[in-house]
Amino acid sequence: MSHPLFNQHEKILNQALAAIRTRGYWSPFSEMPSPRVYGETAAADGEAAFRRHLGQTFELDQPSNNGTAGKEKSPFGLPLNVRYPKPDADTLFAAVERAEAEWRKAGPKAWVGVSLEILARLNKASFEIAHSVMHTTGQAFMMAFQAGSPHAQDRALEAVAYAWEEMRQIPDQAYWEKSQGKNPPLVMEKRYTVVPRGIGLVIGCCTFPTWNSYPGMFASLATGNAVVVKPHPAAILPLAITVRIAREVLAEAGFDPNVVTLFATDPDDGPVVQALATRPEVRLIDFTGSSANGYWLEQHARQALVFTEKAGVNQIVIDSVDDIGPAVRNIAFSLALYSGQMCTAPQNIYVPRDGITTAQGVMSFDDVAAALVESINKLTSDPARAVEVTGAIQNPGVLARIERARRVGKLLLDSRSIMHPVWPESKVRTPLLAKMDAREDEATFAAEWFGPIAFVIATDSTAQSVELAGRIARTHGALTLSVYSTDEDVVEAAYEAALRGGVALSVNLTGGVFVNQSAAFSDFHGTGANPAANASLTDAAFVANRFRVVQSRRHVPAREPAHV
Repeated sequence: MSHPLFNQHEKILNQALAAIRTRGYWSPFSEMPSPRVYGETAAADGEAAFRRHLGQTFELDQPSNNGTAGKEKSPFGLPLNVRYPKPDADTLFAAVERAEAEWRKAGPKAWVGVSLEILARLNKASFEIAHSVMHTTGQAFMMAFQAGSPHAQDRALEAVAYAWEEMRQIPDQAYWEKSQGKNPPLVMEKRYTVVPRGIGLVIGCCTFPTWNSYPGMFASLATGNAVVVKPHPAAILPLAITVRIAREVLAEAGFDPNVVTLFATDPDDGPVVQALATRPEVRLIDFTGSSANGYWLEQHARQALVFTEKAGVNQIVIDSVDDIGPAVRNIAFSLALYSGQMCTAPQNIYVPRDGITTAQGVMSFDDVAAALVESINKLTSDPARAVEVTGAIQNPGVLARIERARRVGKLLLDSRSIMHPVWPESKVRTPLLAKMDAREDEATFAAEWFGPIAFVIATDSTAQSVELAGRIARTHGALTLSVYSTDEDVVEAAYEAALRGGVALSVNLTGGVFVNQSAAFSDFHGTGANPAANASLTDAAFVANRFRVVQSRRHVPAREPAHV
């Protein structure tokens, strides 16, 4: 059965389907906050909409009889003081189950059409969402706009496209006829119905609340499942805005808005996630966060299909370069971007202790390390420019980790504090760089040091660097691996290590593409093949098991199919 919203957005859906097949560059949502694209007043209107939330109770017309929650603090120092309805779990889930029963009957075209309309509305709210991402995560505004709005919307649309691709392969009905020789054939008509798996629980993270939550949210919604969004207590507002918009679209389309709900909590609310995740109504869970919490969900939420992205150790192998300058500038930017508070940020940089080859001859280990230090210092020398790259530190745990990192290895470059010219209360830190030795320090550098912390590690050879990178990815998890080499045999060895480690490989990045960036419709984010993540954003496997197919069949006269 068709649906008006499906028909309205079918063109963009077909473009997305083409994009995931060809995997070239494509995006329907502009990453530049241009008045020409978003409207002359969009930036001002979006900031004003964001500021209207401050000091107020966020209104959501969903079941709530448990007071309010909300203790978010802007890493930039802006007072937020937003309060959110705090639901009673039993009351909320009863309402969600009632809403899901009607949503299930609407069918795939309605699910997909409504999802696409929600995305179109989210794109119009990109500036409001961007400011909310900025002031809950500490991302600089441009990054908050790009990653929090259009790039997150891209990932959501990618999930919807994969969902539709998988569901449309199931025919509504089939005529089945099996010859019996001289006897009349066996004839049946069969009917197939796509059935959602059940309520999806989306558990948000505090650094990328929309980018990491949208794929699971929209993969579940577009396959007919109701969704309960559980934001991280430090980053509720971006997902509250998202839920508000989703509920508005659902209501306008004639559905119970409780198909999408928000479950806001305070940081001191105890084991709320564990209680929600093990409810029998929850059949799908999408989680981004720590390894400990991710493994707990995988082991204890047995009634649900669990998708997790956890911690990892991302690595760079430097073997040889034509010119060290472009390489270290690219690496320096990757280390400084959002102060390393990205699941894709590099940590370990392997360099042979005897140095690397360049077009100018052999460059010693110390000279490579010095070039990295110089590039980081140049990038962060101007505070006004630096803060637009580093953003602010999101939580005190990162600051404590920097203190611990000062006591490991040999300090090559200390992290320093920068005064933000606009937000003086924010905590801005430059990258810390320490020297380590592959022979002695593996126990230290094989662990994740989340934040602006990186290690330059002396290895016996490039072969050892490659072996370490592949092994640590396989055993400890990694989302990115990068190699710099002018030797194709080394590049091929790195690719084989990446295959063994189940990690995406980048080769000789020296321009405007960085290892910690991931492009929707082209790059698979995560592989599901190492401990850093058990799924990929986004492939068919990420969506196909969110629905099941129920069939019915009946005998009919030969060549006279009847409707079941």
